[in-house]
Amino acid sequence: MSQNLVIVESPAKAKTIEGYLGKDYLVVSSIGHIRDLPKSDQAIDIENGFKPTYEVSEDKKGVVQQLRKLVGKSAVVYLASDDDREGESIAWHLKEALALDDKKLRRIVFREITKKAILNAIEHPREIDMGLVYSQQARRLLDRIVGFDLSPLLWRKVKHGLSAGRVQSVAVRMIVERERAIRDFVPTAFFKVTADFTVDGSPLPAELNEQLESYEAAHELLVQCQPATYSVADVTKKPGKRSPSAPFTTSTLQQEASNKLGYSVSRTMQLAQRLYEAGKISYMRTDSVSLSREAMDNAAQAITQQYGADYLHPRVFKNKNASAQEAHEAIRPTDFRAREASDDPAEQRLYKLIWQRTLASQMADAQLERTTVTIAISTVPQQLLAKGEVIVFKGFLAAYESTADAATLKDATLLPPLNVGQVLDLTQLLARERFSRPPARFAEASLVKQLEEQGIGRPSTYAPTINTIQKRGYVEKASREGKPRDYRTITLEQGQVTAATLSEVTGADKNKLFPTDIAMVANDFLVAHFSDVTDYGFTAGVEEKLDKIAQQQYQWDEMLAEFYAQFHPKVEKTAEVEHAAAKAQRKLGTDPKTGLPVIVRLGRYGPLVQLGEGTEEEKPRYASLLPDQRIDTITLEEALERFKLPREVGQFENEVMVASIGRFGPYIRHKGAFYSLGKALDPHEVTEAEAIQVIKDKRESDAKKLLKTFDEDPDVQIKQGRWGPFIHAGKDKVRLPKDITDPKAVTWEEAQAMLAGAAEKAPKKGAKKAATKRKAKATK
Repeated sequence: MSQNLVIVESPAKAKTIEGYLGKDYLVVSSIGHIRDLPKSDQAIDIENGFKPTYEVSEDKKGVVQQLRKLVGKSAVVYLASDDDREGESIAWHLKEALALDDKKLRRIVFREITKKAILNAIEHPREIDMGLVYSQQARRLLDRIVGFDLSPLLWRKVKHGLSAGRVQSVAVRMIVERERAIRDFVPTAFFKVTADFTVDGSPLPAELNEQLESYEAAHELLVQCQPATYSVADVTKKPGKRSPSAPFTTSTLQQEASNKLGYSVSRTMQLAQRLYEAGKISYMRTDSVSLSREAMDNAAQAITQQYGADYLHPRVFKNKNASAQEAHEAIRPTDFRAREASDDPAEQRLYKLIWQRTLASQMADAQLERTTVTIAISTVPQQLLAKGEVIVFKGFLAAYESTADAATLKDATLLPPLNVGQVLDLTQLLARERFSRPPARFAEASLVKQLEEQGIGRPSTYAPTINTIQKRGYVEKASREGKPRDYRTITLEQGQVTAATLSEVTGADKNKLFPTDIAMVANDFLVAHFSDVTDYGFTAGVEEKLDKIAQQQYQWDEMLAEFYAQFHPKVEKTAEVEHAAAKAQRKLGTDPKTGLPVIVRLGRYGPLVQLGEGTEEEKPRYASLLPDQRIDTITLEEALERFKLPREVGQFENEVMVASIGRFGPYIRHKGAFYSLGKALDPHEVTEAEAIQVIKDKRESDAKKLLKTFDEDPDVQIKQGRWGPFIHAGKDKVRLPKDITDPKAVTWEEAQAMLAGAAEKAPKKGAKKAATKRKAKATK
């Protein structure tokens, strides 16, 4: 019994750590959590102090059995789960499930997977921090109570299959309220005046130092400027500086990776997890911006060696947010000398982002010279301003040598030499109509920022929250095209004033979060009946109480009791609300042709338009809403358009052609086959000739893909696909081996053999579950 057993969370981490500790230590993985609340409503004994019942997850029973055997053979057991509340909870569950004796138990923590950090953790073990355990338990129980009480209400009152959660419901509310603010926004027009001058062949852009509120004011100004001369009234040069940002927290890393690299929040965390487990960065779940003294010293050494002593400026950053918790250390490289951390391009790009941000945080300010040129107009009191910047000393920008900050700032803002009194040659004076902008829709990164600013959630909750609201169908991450909008311009050029009306596309969004109709309905229901649960302040207050529990200043069961005493009576009261009262339903008006009412509402399979209320003699007609239509904004005219489809377009080959819109867009149905109309043709207006041409074009395209049919069974075909030729037989598709150079030469017998071989290789029912169980046994 001389063996030392170390239990970590992930297999990748186990392999790295075992290499540092040597043969006297066996390092194995629990593969994350091993116990959780059962899915039944008996998981929490509310009447007896909210006592939880935990059980070993079905897919972890093999893991636990193997760990128990290893514990029995070990003299000392080190629990090395992550250094946060969730990691502390995992350590405690391991202790309970494995019945670990306190005498042989050691709790160790580290913020980076390096040999020095691991050995230091082994030398300085501690006890399990029950404050952190109880805080995590309180969060888990509270979320279970909210979810188990609210979700069934949503099922019965709004739509079957919905779910609610303490943090996810607040996130959905943010997105819904932002969407409605955008829809209710009325833009205000104004005019911005810009000027282009030429000085010794160099361009000099400038702009008016005020905005003009009307077309008339803008036009009058340019008319007055027709005979004007333009001269330099003042040239002011002032020193300036730019300071580096603090090192990354979980939130700021997610935001920067989204803005600079286009990574989703979940992808950023997956890549950061791999870098952490490979020993390349410190722990990636933190809301601290501070660096350890050792990290600062290592950064200083790297800066001095790579850039020189003038570039070094050690800084100590402190969190502005008083509720910041996991205050260990910011996300940073473990070795500042290493610019390369992975052969994987995605991992390397994220690592470079972390390396640059951390190193820059310990570097000197960038020194600038800011120049402001005031340009007088002889005929009016208004003035034009031209501004520029010159980098005098790069400072921290040197760490970003490949970015726009350092590479192009000087050239982009450099002004030509100018003297007071110098007369300038005007190239063009332009007054362009602009419009105030509505609030921006949330992207994943901006939602994370908003949640953090409101004090909602913690670093470990952002990614799963955003994933959950998308998986539940509350939110769609999508790109949508903008709409055309006219704007007016007034131009003074070569002494002539001309006006024009032009068009621009506005409102386009890329990879933004859009609430669905289900989100609108569910949010309105929850806000109406559980305003405190969905209130931003309440949710932030819960986080503060969880923080106090972690600091052992507040009892976890007292917190749950206080919450439940206010929450549960509302659940019981809301259960009495009529089903129809909770449904989102709008009566849009009356169909002028039939006199029947037109209603838009949420149906079993999504939002729909209903024509008629239904009688014994006549059932109502239904039509689904289009993807870009919403219950609270669709008009009567738009709703009635939905009942014009499907429509008969004409006949082809003695069969009727029908135009309609389906899940994948507009189409023509003919002889049981579907032909996409794409974006070019409108199903309401497509003609018989156009529909016939669509069918012929599709058939011709399919014919080119068809390489061979078999007399034995015409439904078995060889086709040319995107990834090469394949056999198509009903629902089965089998790619041809690469050594077959002539697909048309494949015989019937060979085709049957390939189909049979593919069927044998296909996973049998239950095989995936069995494979999961086998994987769970691989604890190391």
